[in-house]
Amino acid sequence: MIEKELKVKPNGMPVLLLCVILYVIDSFVIAWGGIILGQHNYILGTIFLVIGCLYAAIGWIPFCGLKVIGPKEALVLTLFGQYIGTLRRPGFYFVNPFCIAVNPAAKTRLMQSGDVAGTNGASTLELLANATTTSQNHYTGKKLSLKAMTLSNAKQKINDSLGNPVEIAIAVIWRVTDTAKAVFQVDNYKEYLSLQCDSALRNIVRLYPYDLVKPSDAPEEDTIENTSLRGSSDIIAQKIKDEIQSKVSDAGIEIMESRITYLSYAPEIAAVMLQRQQASAIIDAKRLVVDGAVGMVEMALQKLSDQHVVTLDDERKAAMVSNLMVVLCSNKDANPVVNIDTTH
Repeated sequence: MIEKELKVKPNGMPVLLLCVILYVIDSFVIAWGGIILGQHNYILGTIFLVIGCLYAAIGWIPFCGLKVIGPKEALVLTLFGQYIGTLRRPGFYFVNPFCIAVNPAAKTRLMQSGDVAGTNGASTLELLANATTTSQNHYTGKKLSLKAMTLSNAKQKINDSLGNPVEIAIAVIWRVTDTAKAVFQVDNYKEYLSLQCDSALRNIVRLYPYDLVKPSDAPEEDTIENTSLRGSSDIIAQKIKDEIQSKVSDAGIEIMESRITYLSYAPEIAAVMLQRQQASAIIDAKRLVVDGAVGMVEMALQKLSDQHVVTLDDERKAAMVSNLMVVLCSNKDANPVVNIDTTH
């Protein structure tokens, strides 16, 4: 179903004034009918009273056709079960009084901007379960918001590509672009979006590791092989956005942006993985120290040889290399020993 925008002029104020004037006139008609009855003109008085009371009973119906649309709001209207169009432009309108505004998600409360109140960290399912009883104060009509809204689902525990459980949460910025699809294509577009966000998050997270274990001198390019949840958050967020968009396009929803708001190892393996990261960092540091020490020893031997400072045989070269490596690679300051005996 494709959205059809109603091209109606903001004619609500003239209709409202007309209805009020008719009610004032009706009150005079009823009063005049009573006066005529008091003059014993029963036929004419009865006619005035019947007309006045009949209008008083049904004259409120035109008021039901008055609709106020604010900026970035829309009203999806149906008439006897048929979709007749959507009011999008802000203004005060009068439409068919028998039209019904439709919005199945009007009372649905998620962890998102615009309808959050007292969540206290509750999960999405708990919020949906309490939606009917706790959201009456947040919605006064069936209007659809066309503003950009932020959906923040609860944290999920998902296994990454290496099988490690991680906890992750995302925030999705979205808006309704096609009101007809949002209302009629799915049962509840807010719940539908929330479930699709959870599903897309699982589909993407399980394809990548939490972190890459690689040496410090490895290339930093974000290729498929070098993509991780922690190190390539922008790439992962874009993939999540594309995955969600492919699922919610039929519901008339546009995903503007998605961001990872929380990411960590699950508590049961967090301590072990921290030790692993520390060990990897120590190994990388040691590797860098050894590489630098080898280069410095090579440079020292080369300069001693080029400048003919001293002539060393292979045994003394080996001893010098051993001493220099110990000094350069040691975690503590070296304590040199000076040999002043020249007889040996």
